[in-house]
Amino acid sequence: MPIYEYQCKACGHQMEALQRMSDAPLTDCPACNQAELSKKISAAGFRLKGGGWYETDFKTGSKKNLAGDAAKPNKDKPAASAGTSTSGTAKAS
Repeated sequence: MPIYEYQCKACGHQMEALQRMSDAPLTDCPACNQAELSKKISAAGFRLKGGGWYETDFKTGSKKNLAGDAAKPNKDKPAASAGTSTSGTAKAS
């Protein structure tokens, strides 16, 4: 259900109401009891409710295991060789 914002034209009271889209708009202000409430235009709000959302809910194939990809070594970076120094030349023994 969407959350709607209302403002009273008489007293300036602002409020939010959780309503069905098919419900009639509210008209009576709970602060001053005047029939001066009007809906405000605002950013869409929503509330996630229930057991939760998981990163794998809407993904397919290889995109499902995003958290496991961070543990894998990067293929673009070659592993450092044990026989080289920091200057890039091999040490003589």
